[in-house]
Amino acid sequence: MKADTSGPVKSETAALQAVSRPTVGAIVAGIAVVVVLGALTRYFDTHVPRWAADAPFERVAKSVEFPVYAIAIGLLGNVILTKLALRDRLSAGFRTEFFIKTGVVLLGASINLKILVTAAGPSILQALLLITAVFGFTWWLGGRLGLDDKLRALLASAVSICGVSAAIAAAGAVQAKREQIAYAASLVIIFALPSIFVLPWLAEALGLSDAVAGAWIGGNIDTTAAVAASGAIAGEKALQIASIVKTTQNALIGIVAIALTAYFTLKVERTAGAVRPSARQFWERFPKFVLGFVAASVIGTLYLQSVDKKVGAAHIAVINDLRTWFLILAFVSIGLEFSLRGLREAGWRPIVVFGSAVVVNLAVGLGLSVLLFRNFTL
Repeated sequence: MKADTSGPVKSETAALQAVSRPTVGAIVAGIAVVVVLGALTRYFDTHVPRWAADAPFERVAKSVEFPVYAIAIGLLGNVILTKLALRDRLSAGFRTEFFIKTGVVLLGASINLKILVTAAGPSILQALLLITAVFGFTWWLGGRLGLDDKLRALLASAVSICGVSAAIAAAGAVQAKREQIAYAASLVIIFALPSIFVLPWLAEALGLSDAVAGAWIGGNIDTTAAVAASGAIAGEKALQIASIVKTTQNALIGIVAIALTAYFTLKVERTAGAVRPSARQFWERFPKFVLGFVAASVIGTLYLQSVDKKVGAAHIAVINDLRTWFLILAFVSIGLEFSLRGLREAGWRPIVVFGSAVVVNLAVGLGLSVLLFRNFTL
């Protein structure tokens, strides 16, 4: 019996198969568009704070991160290319996953495992407890509201670990759709922006010590750049603790990716009576860029131990700048690929789940920060 192909294409794979294969020229042109818009993003990211110097909104301008500019510029490019009937032709060059996976691997180079092992005992304990509690709550509430399991995994990873980077790692593990990645990334940025200012203000209002404030900021704000901005507002000592706590959470991306791969392979997508998946099937599904993240962390740690501190810091700064470029290209691509269809399909429930998880994250994070860091000194 011949399959019915008259209905709408339901899967991303089927959609890709339904269109003609992109030409090399179209791919190159698409990548060129991303690079040009990425350069424009970097320009605004660098110059807007200068333009806003001594203006009433100077602090806001300094705290707005490159993902905001990148997604906004990508969305504008999306609209223009759609009006010109070029978006679909160039879409093969919007390599979101490649850009952001490369950025995540480069992120590993800035994570010094030695610091985590020798100086971040409370941070490791806080990260483990906070991730477990918040991930579990988000997964549970998403299930109660009937969210798709893949979207649940993305939202739970993003809010409990480190935002978009964790969502991408989770997406690789559960094979999520691009629309779901874009949705998760948008929610991370929307909720992270006000947190930059709200958390330092609350920390001061509650009379928290620098260490407790830093641990709270580092454990709750979902992007590393936003943590740095918020920590700087709270003070230098708070910034140091916030950076260590966030770095500890970042280092746990690989563990969560492994766990999600196993869960989806062995339970979510395994039909009743099916043969238990083999180790090879598990390996084929595993997001291997996570191994690059771990390898970069190990290499970076060993390298910093073998060179002069200033030299090592300068080289890591170059890698971090390269990482920023790849993440800019990734966020631009997210904006270019964004589709309202994904939002319409998901509805209001993901927003409720993510917002509720942020509140739980704040409450649990504050409790753990007070418990573990109240007597901590730098």
